[in-house]
Amino acid sequence: MKRILLVTAILFGIVQTTIASQISYDKSDFAPVSSVVYDAAYDIRYYSSNNFTGNRIKGYNAPVAYMTKEALAALSEAADILRKQGYRLLIWDTYRPQKAVTNFVDWINNPNDAGDKSFYPDLKKSDLVSGNYIAEKSGHTRGSTIDLTLIGKDCSYVDMGGTFDLFSEISHPDYGKLTREQKKNRKILYDAMIKSGFKGIDSEWWHFTLVNEPFPDTYFDFDVE
Repeated sequence: MKRILLVTAILFGIVQTTIASQISYDKSDFAPVSSVVYDAAYDIRYYSSNNFTGNRIKGYNAPVAYMTKEALAALSEAADILRKQGYRLLIWDTYRPQKAVTNFVDWINNPNDAGDKSFYPDLKKSDLVSGNYIAEKSGHTRGSTIDLTLIGKDCSYVDMGGTFDLFSEISHPDYGKLTREQKKNRKILYDAMIKSGFKGIDSEWWHFTLVNEPFPDTYFDFDVE
């Protein structure tokens, strides 16, 4: 009996491991942000060369932003809150294919490609891994994470004290050398996202993930197109 239980436990462990990191190409539970947030603006950085690698990233075949339908419902709430305060959303990245994350890791491992150093001015490429800026798995790939900022209704710039993918302590939400205005602006975005069901992280003021994300153990790899 003990032997049967042991074998069952081993097999169950294998199944659990497989489930915990499964890859899916099914995009039926996703929709474009534009279908829900009518006035969002876009600067999809990984579709362009304006990112830390200096090149367009694999899997980004169009400057489009997709998210799970659950995340989009929450994002719509945040957009409503911010719209009443005179702001619109500017989106840098949402769903990210697994092949794009692999592209990041391949770039890290290429000693002959420095990419765009302005995104990591005080770090070495290897620091981007040890500092948890880049990893082999990303919450973006699960479809309910977004990188965004605020703009005015007239598309005017809102000063957040730093920009997207700046790998620096400046990007920490609680960075101590922000001006009063920059702190206020970051808090406006943070409060709206938290109230709408998202959570932030300690290293990037622009990064939010739906608390009750529908696919916590699934990594998607369909192209953005």
